Parts: sequence; structure tokens; C-alpha cells
Amino acid sequence: MKNRIMKLRDFYILWSTQSLSQLGSAMTQFALTLWIYEKTGSALSTASLSICTYAPYVIMSIFAGALTDKFDKKKTMLVCDLMAALTTVLVFVLYKTDLLSMWHLYAINMFSGLMNTVQQPASEVANTLIVPKDEYQKTSGLMSLSRSLISIGNPLIAAALYGIAGLDAVIGVDLVTFGIAFLALLLFIKLPEIETGNGKSENVLVLAKEGLVFLKQNPLVLHVILFMAGVNLTASSFDAVLPALVIPRQGNNVLGVVTACSGIAMVIGSFLPTVLPKPKDRVRVIYLTMLFSLGTENFLLAFSRNPVVWCFGQFLGWALVPLMAANQNVIMRNSVPVELQGRVYACRNTLQFFTIPIGLFLGGFFVDHICEPFMEVKSGSAFWTGVFGTGKGSGAALMMFILAITGIVITITSSRFMRRYKYVED
Repeated sequence: MKNRIMKLRDFYILWSTQSLSQLGSAMTQFALTLWIYEKTGSALSTASLSICTYAPYVIMSIFAGALTDKFDKKKTMLVCDLMAALTTVLVFVLYKTDLLSMWHLYAINMFSGLMNTVQQPASEVANTLIVPKDEYQKTSGLMSLSRSLISIGNPLIAAALYGIAGLDAVIGVDLVTFGIAFLALLLFIKLPEIETGNGKSENVLVLAKEGLVFLKQNPLVLHVILFMAGVNLTASSFDAVLPALVIPRQGNNVLGVVTACSGIAMVIGSFLPTVLPKPKDRVRVIYLTMLFSLGTENFLLAFSRNPVVWCFGQFLGWALVPLMAANQNVIMRNSVPVELQGRVYACRNTLQFFTIPIGLFLGGFFVDHICEPFMEVKSGSAFWTGVFGTGKGSGAALMMFILAITGIVITITSSRFMRRYKYVED
């Protein structure tokens, strides 16, 4: 046990401190979502905050991955984290001087998203460099565990802090956690050098093209990424719809509890990759877990007005996500040479996550302009009100039903393509 801890020392330090910083950032994002919804009451307005974060992330990821492979990974992470922290300081100053407005948040989130675009592939490569190959599945489970704990903690802590001390208290916690992670990376983490040949002297466009070429030559990896893009389309629409479903009916605190239930599910699910043996077919695990998730959660939230059922639906929808993520992570790390991982992971980010801003927009737009008006027109219909309820929030319930059908269709269709290819693990 002691030898294992020493072997993964750098991973444990990097993982724990970066996870703490991510918790602080997630708390700020949740608090800003509450602040915007209080100001506007619009699902699309709150979704636009996330859209502004993901848009540069998707558009610039290919080039950012090439930059990651050209430069020192540790320095890249430090610079990007520092710049993102400065944007949080700017939000704090604007809020304290009563100048904060929605367009400020949209612009700041776009810049923060750009920094994350460069930082994320560098972080992926850093974890590959400090983790032995035989520990990939277990460390992937630990990373899923931390994401799960963040999902539990951030809405509960943020909602409590926001209600008691306001937005500035949440931002203060965010900055403290950033400082801890920054100093840990700066002082205690040493990353091995990567043999890249002439990669550092090559043009960024050439390096970006190499990432796309690799995916074209490895169709299984590409198809898994595209399947996850479809899943993200549905999941991001869900994220835009959830506040519009819960807040009008039960308020901010219940939204925090319902959101935290997804994190509880992922905490429990995070132990699955660490205790289960290596599956015979990792690709099959990926699409079967997503079929279960998308085929249960959205239906339960669509047809119920009970917070307990919402929480149960969240649990079912997220419990198997860590198992899916761990298997995709193992496929990527075993399939992509480490000297190419920055640019290939960045291409993956563009292809897998480009649907997130689209889904956020569609979810918010459909709720505000189609589903809620439709349910208002149908307010006298016993069928529609019996199924989805009445008043504000009923349109969000209708949208949840649409997302349930969409998720099942995407999963079944994509699984037919992925079955054509077999993943072989050395």
C-alpha cells in the first residue's frame, strides 16, 4: 500500500488540489446561475452563461491542443489557471461596485472558457505522464469520484453561501481554492519530459491536422467520440431545462438538493471502475450505460412533480456515468501515443463537446419559446396537464420528455455503428 501511494504521489497531489480548485469554480458558476435566474427568470439567459464558456472551448480546442504539445505542460497549466483566476477577481470587483451585468458575465466566461481550452488537454497529458499504465482504470475512477463530489458539494455549498453571505462569499472561496491548487502545482509537481521529435518546432496548423488525421485513421475512437457528442447534446439540454423545471415549483434550495443527487450517484458509481475487473468489451459498456442513463432520468423528471422522484431520477441517470467515463478514458489513453495526446485530446474536445453549447441553447430556447407557451395554451386540457402539470415548469417537463426520446434514439443508432469496430487492449 505504501509503495502504491509513493508511486502515485504526484497524481494524488495534482488530483486532490486541482479537484479542490474545480469545486470552487463550480460553486461560482452555480451561484452566478442563481443570480441570473433571479434577474431574468429565463432558462435561455441562464443557459447562455454556459454557452459562453463552451463556445471558445469548442471552436479553439483543435489549435489549443497543438499549442499544448508545443509548450511545457506545467507552465501551460499555471498560466491558464492564473488568467482564469483573474477573471474571477474581475467578477468580484464588478459585483462589489454594483456594476456587474449579464454582458460582463458572458464576456468573462468566454475568456475563462478560452483559458480552459488550453489548460484541459495539458492537464490530460500531465495525468498520463505521472500515472503508470496499469493504474489508468483506477485513477480514472478516482477522477470520476472527485467530479462526483464536486457535483454534490458545489450546489449545496454555493446555495447556502449565496443565501447567507451573497455572491462575493462564494467567489472568495473560489479564489482560496485556486491559490492552494496553484501553489501545489508550482512547488510540488515535476512532470517528465516528452520525446516529441520535431513537434515543438512545427507549425500549430500542422500539429492540429495531425490530431484530426489520427482520429480519421482510428475510426473506433472517432465513433466513440461522436457518440458522446450526441450524449452531450441531450445532457446539456437537460442542464438548461432543470432550473426551469425545479425553481418555479420548489425554489433554489430544492434545485441545489436535486443537483447534488447526481453527484451522490457519481460518488457511488465512481467505485465501480476501481472494484470491477477489466470488461471484455469497453465499447459495449459505454453505450449500454448511456442507454440506461438517458432512458430513465428524463422520463422520471418529465412525469413527476415530486422532489423525491426527481432526486431518484437524478441518481439513476448519473450512477453509471463514472463507469462510462473510465472506459472511454482507458480507450483514449491506450489508443493515443503520449506525444500525440495533447492534439488528439483537443480534437476530441472539439468533436465531443461542440454539441454542448448547441444543447444549452436548444434546451433554453425550447422551454422559453415553445414548450412553456404550448403548455399555457393546453392549460385546459386534462391530458396535457395530467401528464406534465400546470403553470410555469410544465413546459420544462414536456421538454424533459422530448429529451428522453432523443437520448434513446441517439444511443440505439450510434451503437449500431460502434459495433462494426473492435477495441483490442494490449
